[in-house]
Amino acid sequence: MENADCKWVCTWGCAVSVADRRPENYAKDLTLRYPIKNMLDGSAIRITLSNFCGNEPIAVTRAYAAKSAGESSVDPQTLTQITFNSSHSAVINNGCSLVSDTIPLDVKRGETITISLYFKDFTHMRTAVTVTGPFSGGYYAAGDYSAAEALPAAFSRPTNVYYFLSSVDVFTDNNARAVICYGDSITAQSWCGYLAQRVLDSDNKNTAIVRRAASGTRILRQYDNITYESYGLRGKIRFPAEIPVTAGADTVIIQQGINDIIHPVGTDVNIFRPWSDLPTAEEITDGLKRYLSLAHEYGMKAYLGTPLPIEGWRTYAPFREDLRCRVNDWMRSTADSDGCIDFDLALRNPENPSAFADGFDSGDHLHPSDKAYKKMAATVPEKILTKG
Repeated sequence: MENADCKWVCTWGCAVSVADRRPENYAKDLTLRYPIKNMLDGSAIRITLSNFCGNEPIAVTRAYAAKSAGESSVDPQTLTQITFNSSHSAVINNGCSLVSDTIPLDVKRGETITISLYFKDFTHMRTAVTVTGPFSGGYYAAGDYSAAEALPAAFSRPTNVYYFLSSVDVFTDNNARAVICYGDSITAQSWCGYLAQRVLDSDNKNTAIVRRAASGTRILRQYDNITYESYGLRGKIRFPAEIPVTAGADTVIIQQGINDIIHPVGTDVNIFRPWSDLPTAEEITDGLKRYLSLAHEYGMKAYLGTPLPIEGWRTYAPFREDLRCRVNDWMRSTADSDGCIDFDLALRNPENPSAFADGFDSGDHLHPSDKAYKKMAATVPEKILTKG
């Protein structure tokens, strides 16, 4: 499909990460069904499936796209089988991804598109990420219900874990673009969804919000052990694997760094979290500079979001607060980024800046409340959401 006035733009995305390692690491005769909130008008879609974190190939038996009829149901009149290199099935080697053929499906901004994947044979369920908040959540079913109008209640359950599906792109107007929200569990939760809702509620018809976030991830380190493996990949692996492949993206908002600060506790407390993992402020800012440099190489604008208050968190200590403040001060003053979104200033207690303001703490003193996530979405400057 070619049209000089149109291009592919990502309307939805997930991060590259590692599924939690459990004894039941393999699945068989499994349907995954994911409703995707679409943010752009278009004449066709395509999907990307990723086995980036896999240790062996996976075989997709069949896949379908359709417009949602609510919850796990689809409109059967719109059901369209997805092909990969003209085949109804596909094998994706470990460490690789696969883009589908063009799927002819007229889609409208604000509609929900449902992607259904069926895996007949034993499949290593390893490349996955957990996402919560607005517009998140899917379903899995025991059996082949990939083409079913509705999933049977007796054989299906909801899930917030996204396996293999990493992007949905829309063939849309040439003026359309995507803004990426990149980060850890704070971005994997609600503020990115509320930012998408803010755009959908506006007259901005040419911007999609794409989430690339994985809980527990750090800029500088990763955990190469089963206990913490699901915390995902370090930044130097994640960023190049997630950002440049996001079709039509011209901007990335980076909100990461707090896990680098709070994770190390010493091997006497936890053998996997040594003090040697604790970075200096300069090491964190150097890692952020690498993100910024890469984003600019990709032709994107890059904005930094300040890490949030942590007083009361179980590993809180004054030296960690000092480290967080030094990183935030650098973000506010550096000329290396295209700007700073001061989430910390928006959410902190003005009388005690190391803690959340009243009503903004989820209760664990690390993650914001739902009210605070809405505030984060409102804090993003309008100029970032409008194509310049």
